[in-house]
Amino acid sequence: MVLILGVSAGAGGARAVLTHSDQPHLSPLDRAQVPRRAGGPVEEPVLTAIHRMREAALARDECVTGTAVTCRSELHAEAIRAAAGQSDIDIVDEPLAQLRYLRFTGLLPDADSVILYDLGCSGLTVTHADCRTDAILASRRSTVPSGDGYDTLVRWRLARGGVDADARTSRAHREALSQARVVTATDTDTGGRAVVTRSDLADLCAAGLRHSASFVRQVTEETGRRPGALVLLGGCSRSPNLRAGLAELIGLPIVYDPEPEYVSARGAVLLATHRPSSRLRMPRLRTGTALAPRDGPQRPGRRKLLAAVAVTAALGGTVAGLLGTQDSSAWPREPGTVPTQHTEDSAN
Repeated sequence: MVLILGVSAGAGGARAVLTHSDQPHLSPLDRAQVPRRAGGPVEEPVLTAIHRMREAALARDECVTGTAVTCRSELHAEAIRAAAGQSDIDIVDEPLAQLRYLRFTGLLPDADSVILYDLGCSGLTVTHADCRTDAILASRRSTVPSGDGYDTLVRWRLARGGVDADARTSRAHREALSQARVVTATDTDTGGRAVVTRSDLADLCAAGLRHSASFVRQVTEETGRRPGALVLLGGCSRSPNLRAGLAELIGLPIVYDPEPEYVSARGAVLLATHRPSSRLRMPRLRTGTALAPRDGPQRPGRRKLLAAVAVTAALGGTVAGLLGTQDSSAWPREPGTVPTQHTEDSAN
């Protein structure tokens, strides 16, 4: 049997799935979630996850024939490559893995572009991706909202009810509200009890949700293209309230995988290429440029078209004035829009 290992690396740790090369959508033969140690390097949980999954394969009298790790940060990719040494692993751009898996499962809509809304423990990454070329049109990151931030709000809500909970317990209660409408927390020291409902969580997260909707609008205004859908990724998108709120605030069709936190690792399985020291990267388009569709004929770029017009104008001497006044770099923005604060292209 051909076993492939897909791993996703992020600020919160690593997730891994071990499966057959043509079955990334089915229940994996094994999986692992390795949290990142406080203050520890990002490559540490990745290598731990790889080691565990390779041992699991050996226990089945099989071996892993391909391993791919998704990264969003170039810094993380370099650290993982250096730590892996001579190990045969592929480093993959995370949005590329996400798109490949969504296309494989049929979840990717028939649209020119989509917004990848990836909400993890350390923040939100919004990527506007071209579905025809698998290219990044724009990508921005914000630490508001974040899973860690939501956990802090739940911890504060419990404290108001007389229950002192640590960060891990607060996260467990928040995640439980993705399935249950009510959770009851107990203080192990005092015996105090507090109830938190799904509606309470929605109220706590409302401000962050509105901020993220504004963030999505900012990215789409930057590219000047309306996406065909909003793809929800990351463990935090398991919340039904978050999905309903985003659908109302943004007004785009919602695409959601039942295990959004494993989409990247499953996509890595599809991109494991068995080539040592390879890096599968997505092209990044500047606003107003275009690439030929995947496996399609090359189209002339916008600059080449303008250059051809300029040559024609010079020869004919009739349209030089028009070219002199043309501005092809500006994209219209809706009146009254104000950019939000963000950090660009940082890690998960």
